[in-house]
Amino acid sequence: MTYGSLPRKEDARFVRGRGTFVDDLVLPGMLHGAILRSPHAHARLVSVDTSAAEAHPKVRAVLTGKDLAERGMAWMPTLSHDVHAVLATDKVRFQGQEIAFVVAEDRYAARDALELIDVEYEPLPVVVDAPAALAAGAAVIRDDLGKADNHVFDWSSGDEAATEAAFAKADVVARQDMLYPRVHPAPLETCGAVADIDAITGKLTVWATAQAPHAHRILYSRITGLPEHRIRIVAPDIGGGFGNKVGMYPGYLCAVVGSMVTGRPVKWTEDRSENLMSTSFARDYHMSGEIAATSDGRLLGLRVRVLADHGAFNGTAQPAKFPAGFFHVFTGSYDLPAAFCSVTGVYTNKAPGGVAYACSFRITEAVYVVERMMDVLARELGLDPAELRMRNLLRPEQFPYTCATGWQYDSGDYPRALTLLKEIAGYDGLRREQAGKRARGELMGLGLSFFTEAVGAGPREHMDILGFGMADGAELRVHPSGSAVLRLSCMSQGQGHETTFAQLVSAELGIPPDEVEVVQGDTDRTPFGLGTYGSRSTPVSGAAAVTVARKVRERARQVASAMLEVSPDDLEWERGRWFVRGVPGRGHTIREIALAAHSDLALPEGVEGQLDASTVYSPPNLTYPFGAYLCVVDVDADTGQVRVRRFIAVDDCGVRINPMIVAGQVHRGLADGIGMALMELMAFDTDGNHLGGSFMDYLLPTALECPSWELGETVTPSPHHPIGAKGIGESATVGSPAAVVNAVVDALAPFGVRHADMPLTPAAVWRAMRGTPLRADLAIS
Repeated sequence: MTYGSLPRKEDARFVRGRGTFVDDLVLPGMLHGAILRSPHAHARLVSVDTSAAEAHPKVRAVLTGKDLAERGMAWMPTLSHDVHAVLATDKVRFQGQEIAFVVAEDRYAARDALELIDVEYEPLPVVVDAPAALAAGAAVIRDDLGKADNHVFDWSSGDEAATEAAFAKADVVARQDMLYPRVHPAPLETCGAVADIDAITGKLTVWATAQAPHAHRILYSRITGLPEHRIRIVAPDIGGGFGNKVGMYPGYLCAVVGSMVTGRPVKWTEDRSENLMSTSFARDYHMSGEIAATSDGRLLGLRVRVLADHGAFNGTAQPAKFPAGFFHVFTGSYDLPAAFCSVTGVYTNKAPGGVAYACSFRITEAVYVVERMMDVLARELGLDPAELRMRNLLRPEQFPYTCATGWQYDSGDYPRALTLLKEIAGYDGLRREQAGKRARGELMGLGLSFFTEAVGAGPREHMDILGFGMADGAELRVHPSGSAVLRLSCMSQGQGHETTFAQLVSAELGIPPDEVEVVQGDTDRTPFGLGTYGSRSTPVSGAAAVTVARKVRERARQVASAMLEVSPDDLEWERGRWFVRGVPGRGHTIREIALAAHSDLALPEGVEGQLDASTVYSPPNLTYPFGAYLCVVDVDADTGQVRVRRFIAVDDCGVRINPMIVAGQVHRGLADGIGMALMELMAFDTDGNHLGGSFMDYLLPTALECPSWELGETVTPSPHHPIGAKGIGESATVGSPAAVVNAVVDALAPFGVRHADMPLTPAAVWRAMRGTPLRADLAIS
């Protein structure tokens, strides 16, 4: 099949300001909600007095944890088999946790009334440091679970004994502690919902910023007791998600209860500070890596220990059997005979963490640790980092390759990608330039990163969320005129689904993309599926779209055989038409066949009319896109300021449906990586106060901080995907942070710097050069 860079269909409305977002929705009689949040990170609730707020002339209801408890809705399940307080009943466990919900005639009155609620707190000891959370005598955060400590889980992967044996025979062992600090997805649009329960039918409709509408419907049903057929979730246009909008937040459910109590629609929209303070964070992995090798740089084993900070509630969307996500692929892109990792999850007095933030369930952290360890090892051996990687990369003939933790990589030509990267960059010339600059006292660094992603969650026999297999549905209806409507269970947050999925149908059936309507984000209009995150769109829903289109094509063959009065076996397909084998001029287009399928044409026995079809696609395996990245930085020795001068990214995402959209996804992810590596940090003081509550404090990259991206590509089709596509949405976010950090550490080599934790702000770089690094997560008193 041939695809191409078709302009995005959805952009016509977005560039004209015609998008429809949750906060644009206005319903007759609609009320507005606002949330009172805790100023404390850990405190017992002594009393909550709402009488003054209830007396406000514009207030229609005030909800507290006690009110929800009486309805059996004070706690809600998370997507990771934990429970999360909707409105606090016993105590607050992080700053910004929800205490009360005010429903008023307008949003200003609702906000004003929050000031009238009187809450008495009894402060409790605060734990914001993950290692301290496991210390003897640490304050217990989740006493609601009957816990005596802050332990969430212990998980391991790999063969520990084989790894010990590999280390025992190694010539060189390199070790490094590192932190992947807490960051935030920070989507352009914050979270929000409008809830409306029909007084006559009892049907609940919720318009929400939801990346997984069907998963949300399951949660609403379980919490409210309403059957699913009486719940409709609508996710309209979404202004970015990046994993932040996978789970359900207390504000959504408060809007639902507000509508039940008042009998009117209720809208809740959080502001930016609320979004940064209380919605799901990501990363926060304390990692210790050890890598074993021979004296000539052949890898023998890798060992990693992780302490994962999950905040006060384990709210992330992780496949149930993998509490540490897909960290299994911490062996990266290398032929590692033995590997073992252990991960311990802990609760702290921070907002719930662990969201699948553009990282395919912890793969960003997994790639970061192995790519940092490769550079540490290269320094130990005196090898160029590119040469060390080339010696150990998997070879094409090794695929399908089962890594040391048991996951089977589908396909790849890794050496070709690294070779292409070096050619585009002029790698040897850059190294010569670096040597010349160092002789003059200038600081220039080159940072390599090679990554393997694991996306497309997931095979239903191995992965589930909420007890449901992660298969995706698709329905395709071809109208009598030949145009079509494709209904999908995934949900776009800006990826261009309306364009790429129309292209998939067009390639399979020959219907022009402009005549293929793509419907998503409405549980009443789409088949069941678990949503969009972890780069699932193309590997799973894209495969479903292709599969259902092929079903329609086969149905069209049966109809065409009746039209042409020949056996279906005598027909051949060319894009857009079936024709009689050997007689190309005798055939019918898909448009003609669609019309005939709705006519009085006599069809063979057992052949139904119309060209509608549906499917459920359960992938046989994940797909494994990969890439080779190079970052070139200059560091100001006087100020520590880092300038990213060049960034070259070679990606292999299998078959590319729309290369323009692929490039856009890569550009976004590279900027994301620069932000995380150089400026983004969710910091807390020792009292648990959140220090990044606005974009004045939580810095994001702009065009000024980003170079002109240089992109390359290789194409290695996935052998099990219907068109060989692998997915691209998160690759650049996975691969870029390690490249940036490796580049900065390389620039600082003359100062003896071996490692520095993100974010590499000017102050952090300046301190590293002077031998006084500051841990990124160190609480500020």
